Amino acid sequence: MRVLILDNKEKLSKKVAEIVAKRINDFNPTEDKPFVLGLPTGSTPILVYKELIELNKKGAVSFKNVVTFNMDEYVGLDENHEQSYHYFMYETFFNHIDIKKENINILDGMAKDIKLECARYEEKIKSYGGIHLFLGGVGEDGHIAFNEPGSSLMSRTRDKELTEDTILVNSRFFGGDVTKVPKLALTVGVGTIMDSNEVLIMANGTKKAEAIRRGIEEGINHMWTISMLQMHRNAIIVIDEEAANNLMLKTYKYFKDIEKDNIK
Repeated sequence: MRVLILDNKEKLSKKVAEIVAKRINDFNPTEDKPFVLGLPTGSTPILVYKELIELNKKGAVSFKNVVTFNMDEYVGLDENHEQSYHYFMYETFFNHIDIKKENINILDGMAKDIKLECARYEEKIKSYGGIHLFLGGVGEDGHIAFNEPGSSLMSRTRDKELTEDTILVNSRFFGGDVTKVPKLALTVGVGTIMDSNEVLIMANGTKKAEAIRRGIEEGINHMWTISMLQMHRNAIIVIDEEAANNLMLKTYKYFKDIEKDNIK
């Protein structure tokens, strides 16, 4: 596991965008051999998407031959609902880059058969040979996507009931009204994410500090799904100084030292 510690969320976002762009460019994707990118929603990646949009406008990276798979979607929200992840992704990112609409994949929270929808999603990921880079954030309780505490570390794309903590945190997007937050979501599984060639998790702020500590310094535990990254062959965690607050000093110094040439 690699851990990059940046000064603040702005530098963190710039670094993550640079990594994503480099992975795409190094892969040199074509229509017949696309780069497959897993994407998150939420507040953490917003600045990353802004940075990627700017890189795209400058011609530093193209998404013409990139296929995307989003991590999750609420059950019961139409794709035109302002709080659906479909809406978020198009407004925040897809509408501003040169990606082909047919290359965008997001779980359908309005599917009549959500079990079938989840199975379809898994199969479509496999049809591309898997995901090259899965980008994600982490919740305050250590969850990745909607793999809440207690999720199986072998789980696949499925429907998942959301915890009260997640509903409360996400209520800020619903005018602070917890009753408006969907109680069920569709999400890629921990196993789905772990199958990716590379996983990059980002976190900023003191509220994420305990999840980061648990994921890096403690053992693998399904109550903190971020800890799964300890078993991944190619995992990167990119955080700011505040998210590093709970790390032991020797852990902090170790990663700052070995990654000093990679955080500029």
